Amino acid sequence: AQNVEERMELIRESTKNDKKVFVDSFHGLLVDYVKRKETNVILRGMRALSDFEYEFQMSLMNRKLRRNIQTIFMMTDYKWLYTSSTIIKEAASYGGAIKGLVPDIVCQRLKEKYGYKS
Repeated sequence: AQNVEERMELIRESTKNDKKVFVDSFHGLLVDYVKRKETNVILRGMRALSDFEYEFQMSLMNRKLRRNIQTIFMMTDYKWLYTSSTIIKEAASYGGAIKGLVPDIVCQRLKEKYGYKS
């Protein structure tokens, strides 16, 4: 598994040309982080119905903890429904070609880690 710093580095590298993207991490409650950032909106992505149940419960708890929090849910494009970090890492660990499923820098790092062929 990658640590937070490694993941942040990969995300920064993958989004370096998009000046609107800010990569950060935090410890503790999301509502406390949102408050420190002086915002009240949480944007969450979902792939499947199973994601919705969990995310909906979390959004209700976040609103209970901080009344003015709004959570916006965005559904993925159907072509990414089956994609998750767990599935990508498993495919890479068994030599599966993941090029095109993740940014080039991620593909390169997984190749180094697992030694798979692209």
